[in-house]
Formats: sequence, C-alpha cells, structure tokens
Amino acid sequence: MVKWEDKYSLGVESIDAQHQELFHIANRIYELLKNEMILDKFDHIMEIIDELKNYTVDHFKDEEEYMKSIGYKKFLSHKVAHTDFLDKMESIDVNKIDNGHNEYLLGILDFVCVWLVEHIMKEDKLIVA
Repeated sequence: MVKWEDKYSLGVESIDAQHQELFHIANRIYELLKNEMILDKFDHIMEIIDELKNYTVDHFKDEEEYMKSIGYKKFLSHKVAHTDFLDKMESIDVNKIDNGHNEYLLGILDFVCVWLVEHIMKEDKLIVA
C-alpha cells in the first residue's frame, strides 16, 4: 500500500490531483491482492490494468503539455520515462495472470508503486524546481 504524502506534491494542482488518482489505483491493486473472498481475480486485474493504462496516457499527456507550456528543458528525457512506463504496461503478458493471481498482482503493485514514487520524487519534482 502506498499513501499520498505532502512531500509528493508539486504545487501544480491538476498534476497533484492526477498523481493522487494514480496512488488510488495502486491502492486498488493492493486491496485486490489482499481480498481473499475473490478467488478468480483475472477480470479484476484486467480492469485495473486497463484503467491504469488509460489513466497514465491521459496524465502523461497533461503533464507533458504543462512541461511544454513552461519551457521545461528536460522535456524529452522526461517524455522517454513516460514512454518506458507505457511500454512496460503494454508488455504485460495477460497469459501469465492465470498462473498465480496474487504473485502477478504483487509484481504489478511493486512496479507501479516504485515507479510512481521514484518518478515523482526524482523526475517530476525537477519540473517545478
């Protein structure tokens, strides 16, 4: 589980709100992982993956437009980090989901949480520095 903290705030209201929603999606992954009442999690996993993909596409577009609007000098390298994330999401092998729902969810959760926190703290914070 990953919690939003003030230290993640960039001070750009729209981007901060979107980051908070990404934390919310990550926490839905965690909640699904911990839910022992759902035995077949495949459809739920696919729903969250699709939501995460769609939301990040929109978020990255908005964030990139903001960077361009302020003339952010590291725009291209930042865009590459976004593209790498989207490529990782697209490379998810849904056939592996059935081999172990919880292990698969744990892998997705780890990737998303680590990427999200590190990206905000190391990359996004530079936008407003």
